[in-house]
Amino acid sequence: MEAERADRVCGQAEHEDQGRRQAEPYERVTQYHETDQMGIINHINYIKWLEEARVDFLDKIGYGYEKSVENGIDFAVLGINCRYRKMTRFRETVKIYVTPKELKPMRAVLSYRIVGEDGSLRFTAESEHCYYSSKKQRPVALNRELPELYELLRSYMQDQFP
Repeated sequence: MEAERADRVCGQAEHEDQGRRQAEPYERVTQYHETDQMGIINHINYIKWLEEARVDFLDKIGYGYEKSVENGIDFAVLGINCRYRKMTRFRETVKIYVTPKELKPMRAVLSYRIVGEDGSLRFTAESEHCYYSSKKQRPVALNRELPELYELLRSYMQDQFP
């Protein structure tokens, strides 16, 4: 029941009628070393969790991060915009939903929602990335360099969370 509520809060239920796919969320149990003196998760850890969730998202859609790097493409972070909504405490399990929001040949914007066990929204964010070629030592167009990954990401893209 709580998982269903979390899915509704995040707008992450299956959207078969829209022809879009949704990867399962990344689940994480918060750790003691991530807390501050008040017993809540320190703000910097949320940014680390975004990276964990991005890597997990690529695994779940069938194109692991390692495969991208082996093919010479890395996702350089251009910026992160975030909002802390509600405190998260030690030993809570959170779900992190990742959705491609904007996908262009040279860059992508990913949206994130972190939801607590109780279904409450804890954190929202967007990260902007360019596709960096280790061979060419510059940003490149993903639709030309790795068209299969570009199309895969497009199949998971949604306009934005409701």
